[in-house]
Amino acid sequence: MRSVHLDWFTTDEQFKFFIQYGGHEEDMYVHHHVDFSELVIVLHGNATHIVNTEESFIKKGDVFVINGTTSHGYKDPHEFRICNIMYKPEMLESAGPEFKRSNGYQALFVLEPYYRNINHALSKMSLPISSLDYVSSVVDFMIEEYANKLQGYQTILRSRFMELVVQLSRQYENQERHGAQINLMHLAKAISFMEDNYLQPITREEIAAKSNISVRHLNRIFQSYYQTTPFAYLLQLRLEHACRLLKTTPLPISEISYQSGFNDSNYFTRQFSKVFGLSPKVYRKRR
Repeated sequence: MRSVHLDWFTTDEQFKFFIQYGGHEEDMYVHHHVDFSELVIVLHGNATHIVNTEESFIKKGDVFVINGTTSHGYKDPHEFRICNIMYKPEMLESAGPEFKRSNGYQALFVLEPYYRNINHALSKMSLPISSLDYVSSVVDFMIEEYANKLQGYQTILRSRFMELVVQLSRQYENQERHGAQINLMHLAKAISFMEDNYLQPITREEIAAKSNISVRHLNRIFQSYYQTTPFAYLLQLRLEHACRLLKTTPLPISEISYQSGFNDSNYFTRQFSKVFGLSPKVYRKRR
């Protein structure tokens, strides 16, 4: 299996982004992405999509994201034309908290790529013709900007890419769902609520209620998709916030503990040391 790097497509160190039309008349070898994620939009035709060692049928209107841990390729293409958008995951992570509050974004760009590596049969999003026409027009504009590289093209491409992400996320949230996608949306709702409220004292019951499922089902799908518990996920969010404060502020440890959602600074220190292998004080000195 081949490994593919983003710098095969672009040598611009300041703008790690690439977009193209892909017309596949022959099979595409199975490969994995070393340092980037890929948004794929099927614009015409159909093919067999190989994910790891399994196969599924994809067609016009299908949209999916492949991350760096998943190998994939295509075979038996029939008038198969796609758009590939290759980007560093940090490009979305730095976009701001509004993205993390979107259920569709969490499902399409975070959960599906993660879970696809475990369950190849996870269904992808299928755009209706009207939505695909709009997406195609955005893609046309972006590819023209990328080709011409006029002044400010990077800013325009970042903006239109984010617009595309928002529109696809909305479409995902509104589409009819079956099987695994239903659980993904419940999980996306839970994560969106936690991302938005992790600094507040929230309970599993509140998270489950916001996700329209029982506490038992909430625990089950967290374990299935993330191999962890809702509480452990919430704890990780709070500790990551504490890390940011330790690196960027001179606040006392006790105040950082409080601002990170912990009511007990001793408990905070124990959990921090357990996860990161050193105390908050030592972490701050090393950073």
